[in-house]
Amino acid sequence: MTPPELDTRQAPVDFRPPTVDVVDTHATGAVSTPAIATAEPNLPLFAQNDTQDFRSRWEKIQNGFVDEPRKAVEQADELVASTFKRLTEVFATERQKLESGWDKTDNVSTEDLRITLRRYRSFFDRLLSV
Repeated sequence: MTPPELDTRQAPVDFRPPTVDVVDTHATGAVSTPAIATAEPNLPLFAQNDTQDFRSRWEKIQNGFVDEPRKAVEQADELVASTFKRLTEVFATERQKLESGWDKTDNVSTEDLRITLRRYRSFFDRLLSV
């Protein structure tokens, strides 16, 4: 008896774009190719100077631990709180920008809304990466 042959077939690959990238053509009845846009890059959570400042402060805290461990831990707590506050400010500003793009008028095109939804998706992905 011979061993059963291994199934080397692969599952079909789904090339459909994410739902948000599909252009709605119900109004015109026209058939079109889905719009596949390039992925928006995930931007860093902080500006480069903020990141350098946080890392510099952390290094000072870490170096001070040997001489004053309790003070170093207190400073670490303050730095984490400060970093979290800055992160909250960054995300609040980003959300305001997103909201201002569509919330102020009823005269927004479907294309503008599609682009805004893509930006929300990118923003949401950044939130989840934290």
